[in-house]
Amino acid sequence: MPRRNRQQRHKGLRADTSHRGAGTAYGASRVEQGPDGDWMVRTVPAAQATKIYRCPGCDHEIQAGIAHVVAWPEAELGGVDERRHWHTGCWKARARRGPTRRWS
Repeated sequence: MPRRNRQQRHKGLRADTSHRGAGTAYGASRVEQGPDGDWMVRTVPAAQATKIYRCPGCDHEIQAGIAHVVAWPEAELGGVDERRHWHTGCWKARARRGPTRRWS
């Protein structure tokens, strides 16, 4: 009989998550500097991505369950109107490509 290599948990017990800092569930915000100014950037893990968004870099949809980044101008301090959801690759390549006509 094969042996089990995973931990056994008793019913009703949950993993201890008290060591996690605030804001880690949705990724911590950081400032990124680029040729287009300073941006506040937050990583959205796949497990927390529950809506569909349109990426301004490629104009394709970011499906629910896909990890991506949210970016907004630092000067706006996170104004809802200025936040944009980007594919991670599109965000990294924005200096080469820039936003599509729809977003510029």
